[in-house]
Amino acid sequence: MKLGLLTAPFPDTELMEVARWSASAGFEALEIACWPASGGEARRYAGTSHIDVDGITGARAREIAAALGETGVAISALGYYPNPLHGEAAHREQVIGHLKKVITAAGLMGVGVVNTFLGGDRSLDADRNWDRARVIFPEIVAHARDSGVTLAFENCPMIFSADEWPGGHNIAYSPRIWRRIFEEWGEAVGMNFDPSHLVWQMIDQGRFIREFGGRMVHVHAKDVMIDRDGLYEHGVMSVGMGWQVPRMPGLGDVDWPGFFSELYRAGYDGPVIVEHEDRTFEGTDAAVKRGFLMARDVLRPYVK
Repeated sequence: MKLGLLTAPFPDTELMEVARWSASAGFEALEIACWPASGGEARRYAGTSHIDVDGITGARAREIAAALGETGVAISALGYYPNPLHGEAAHREQVIGHLKKVITAAGLMGVGVVNTFLGGDRSLDADRNWDRARVIFPEIVAHARDSGVTLAFENCPMIFSADEWPGGHNIAYSPRIWRRIFEEWGEAVGMNFDPSHLVWQMIDQGRFIREFGGRMVHVHAKDVMIDRDGLYEHGVMSVGMGWQVPRMPGLGDVDWPGFFSELYRAGYDGPVIVEHEDRTFEGTDAAVKRGFLMARDVLRPYVK
């Protein structure tokens, strides 16, 4: 395994500076945020463009990969998390177009994984969204396969704000849908697994890893704390889900010893990438770095 971080919380810091700091802090890999350089993404911890993939050439891709290699950090994946199943056709076309560019860039750089969302139309149920995914995604999956890239979906329901309610912006969250994904597209796709999303969905972590561990090609290390007062006040159906609070690993309710025990049992030996969404450690680069260092110290004993 390699311990690393997702670069999204450093939107104003140049990629090579992030890489040099990460290497000096003992991180071994980076998932590089690749949102459009022109912006357009308002979501928190989204919109960072550490590689401008528009019109990227093979020479430029190799230059970036070589420069990062000199710092001693590997590239675990390129990351872009939009909503390819959005209800508005124009939005879908825009984000799918950029996702294909990210896939192309990964192939040119020799990066084997692109992390993204399957997506979802919040006004439709999971079954109707799945029917649409079967129409929309074959071309994207084929482009990834032809580029030598595995498309990895994250298991996050994306149902945290009023504009994502009631159905969420990503249907790849439950075992029922994941079985369909792997039956439909086989080895062409994989899972980018985040254990925090199982906690508040009350999905058994160990059972989930035992069933899907062999299909995990990338892992996020993010924690979540259940705010019991918020849960009491608003209930599980509350818009915004204010009772589940993203935390750095070790500060929430994820069972990290159990998490790593099951990953090793499943034979997973890929990257473990810290995803930072903890409001306690944000606002400045120094605060963000402090959060990453805390996560490093919690996770390092398990990542060998």
